[in-house]
Amino acid sequence: MSVDIIKANINLYAILKNLEDLAEYDDEVKKLLKGKKISIQFTVKGGPKAGVIFENGICRVEQGKIKSPSVVLWFSSPAHLNKMFDGKANPVPLKGFFKLGFLQNEFTKITEKLEYYLKPEDVKDPDEAYIEMNTRLTLTVAAFALPEIAKYDKEAKITASHIPDGVIQLEVIDGPAVHIVAKGGGLQAFKGRVKKPDAIMKMRDFTSANDFLNGRSNPFKAVAGGEVMIQGIIPMLDNLSLILDKVQQYAE
Repeated sequence: MSVDIIKANINLYAILKNLEDLAEYDDEVKKLLKGKKISIQFTVKGGPKAGVIFENGICRVEQGKIKSPSVVLWFSSPAHLNKMFDGKANPVPLKGFFKLGFLQNEFTKITEKLEYYLKPEDVKDPDEAYIEMNTRLTLTVAAFALPEIAKYDKEAKITASHIPDGVIQLEVIDGPAVHIVAKGGGLQAFKGRVKKPDAIMKMRDFTSANDFLNGRSNPFKAVAGGEVMIQGIIPMLDNLSLILDKVQQYAE
């Protein structure tokens, strides 16, 4: 499977997923979305489909086709979509020409804010609020990229097949959490906590989580020092970590 397909799936299903948290936690984005009711369908020929729905200040990102979108953006290939995310191409609008003002103004500002939060290397002396947001978004990208990598990457597919059926939870104590459902060699990602995960990785606080998720801390030292705690069926976490190591490769 081509790298472009994996990247396109991650762009739509993992990167765009972060718009939900931006709408909820970023004050500037809240103002941009106030009173807005609009939905955008992303359709990639031979690739993924996803919809972004803005309504009453809330954002939802859904996989597949959404009902009666306000705007339809078409891409000729996964590579075309990826180039748009890199700022090197434009989509083909098939519907919603009178809504293009929102795409060119509010939506562009929102996606620029998303890029800002996902590139901590470009931010000097990030404050606590930035670290929290970057951690929240990075955790979401990691979780929702996992199923796509496990589905299409040959090595990751083999690794995923060795994960027994069950639930793996990744969380920041007193912060965000995601959980991964492993079933039949496949993975599904969800936001939030479950009551009884089969394996769990807890990160002590936002700072520890940020260092760990961005590869700035040594995993073994982080576990030994109590910054990261693991519980439950450890081989599930070990195999999941092997797939996690590939996220940066495809999400760049």
